[in-house]
Amino acid sequence: MLPSSASQLIRFDLFELDLRAGELRKRGTKIRLQEQPFLILEALLENPGQIVTREELQKKIWPRDTFVDFDHGLHSAVNRLREALSDSADNPRFVETLSRRGYRFIAPVKRDLQPPINSKKMLIVLPFANMSLDADQEYFSDGLTEEMIVHLSRLNPERLGVIARTSAMQFKNTSKDIKAIGHELGVQFALEGSIRRAGNRVRITAQLIQVSDQTHLWAESYDRGLKDVLAIQKDVAERIARSLTFELVPEQRALIPRSISSNTEAYELYLRGRYYLNQRVEQACLKAVDYFNEALQKYPAYAPAYAGLADAYTVIGFYGAIPPKTAFEKAKAAAKTAVQLDDKLSEAHTILGYATLQYDWDWPAAEVEHKRAIELNPNWYEYDWYGFNLVQVGQFSEALAALEYARRIDPLSLIIACHIGWTFYFAREYEKSIRHLEKTVEFNPRFPLARYHLGKAYLQTHDFSRGIEQLQSTVEGSGHHPGALAALAYALGAAGRQSEGREVLAKVLGLQQHRHVLAYFVAFAMSSLSSKDETLEWLEKAFEERSGWILHLHHEPAFDHLRSHPQFAALLKRINPRKPGLGVPSSSKSPR
Repeated sequence: MLPSSASQLIRFDLFELDLRAGELRKRGTKIRLQEQPFLILEALLENPGQIVTREELQKKIWPRDTFVDFDHGLHSAVNRLREALSDSADNPRFVETLSRRGYRFIAPVKRDLQPPINSKKMLIVLPFANMSLDADQEYFSDGLTEEMIVHLSRLNPERLGVIARTSAMQFKNTSKDIKAIGHELGVQFALEGSIRRAGNRVRITAQLIQVSDQTHLWAESYDRGLKDVLAIQKDVAERIARSLTFELVPEQRALIPRSISSNTEAYELYLRGRYYLNQRVEQACLKAVDYFNEALQKYPAYAPAYAGLADAYTVIGFYGAIPPKTAFEKAKAAAKTAVQLDDKLSEAHTILGYATLQYDWDWPAAEVEHKRAIELNPNWYEYDWYGFNLVQVGQFSEALAALEYARRIDPLSLIIACHIGWTFYFAREYEKSIRHLEKTVEFNPRFPLARYHLGKAYLQTHDFSRGIEQLQSTVEGSGHHPGALAALAYALGAAGRQSEGREVLAKVLGLQQHRHVLAYFVAFAMSSLSSKDETLEWLEKAFEERSGWILHLHHEPAFDHLRSHPQFAALLKRINPRKPGLGVPSSSKSPR
């Protein structure tokens, strides 16, 4: 027997099924649907991803005393449902037929991903001040800040929320007082401290402050030799953790997870790697790779260094500084090693899930890793990258739920803000995308990724002048990155400025003499400037290249004019992250 729905409102793609009202709506507009197709849709949505047999549908739709040609009636009702959803039996987006067995709903159905946060007590770890005379020690003070955030976020995630590093670092060297920061971020407690290194000595201070009245709940200072720096880090983490557990979360006392290396040189190299990785740009991530590798030479069993190495390679591969095959194979190998060394390291599972989807296009395997990461540490990093991957597989409602939760922990993160804007873009909600990204650009006009997404959203509303303006700024702000240039070329072509667009396209192709350029970027530029055949030729190259960008083909509006082309339809079938293995190039099938 089919289970009854627990929710009166079920959402998928741009649709929502209102069980109480008995209505199907698309973007708020009622879609005419007769009773039998409605009941079929209800049955399928009650069991997403599972086969609903013909017999189960017969019992639900036609009572025993009803005399009807069942086969013809069911076939007709399913066809009417597909017509209402603009779906196709040959290339289904929603309803899949399983011959002589039944039907299955294959699109994502919205579920609430957000754990309750209202009851949480919130804490911010303010950037530890570098009191050393040597400005080069910034990496050390920033690293200690990040270590504290990581440790404390794992204490009791259900009761204690810790503002993420990106938002916390916005208050580095700030003149704002604790009360103003607390009001801005909605936190009740703040941890602040300082570091001073002089010769072979290091002094670290830390204090816990209640925001409402700025009273000091706890304070400690350490003055030891530099050779004891790792012991200091661990002791600070443990003492702060015990204090917070007692002061803030008395019901539970959590254990500190293992993450600090016993090798001083390896740990300092790791902190330098994190310093560059957190910049999230190609050249900085290439430096991060070098530091993580040096750390691993000093201490080969250092799981966080492997996780950092994997993360750096995913950034490099995503933006195309090196071929995706090279980058993501290295990312997956490093992430797997990190998991083998420390299965409880949540960031290792997150980055393994991310790399698995980008390179293997294997969503079931990727989602297992993401859910394991969230189970270990339901923090911004885990939810942000889970949300980003949900966008790539078209689960927009679930993606927004995950990303909004990530934003509540990291409210000032520009990356999360861009991911939300990108989600609206791919869901074809362009006005929402524009409103969201305009606020992001206003917050930081020098962040090129926000302008990139904003420019693309403007184009889909035919506001070509604003779109081109934003993408020109993206090109300058990104140092003439090929992805930004390709988007500008596409924009010029879409605006009818073909000769200018081809000039920019020539620049994209010319960059191949100096660096790797993703084939997807070239195809994107050509989609408004060249023939369908030439664009498809470059999309085939992108397929062979194993770029994660090609997952966007299912949703990217810039390629809508190709959707009726048989070669494009065949390509989409080969890029199916829900059925991994269908699109593996012949060169990737041989054992490695």
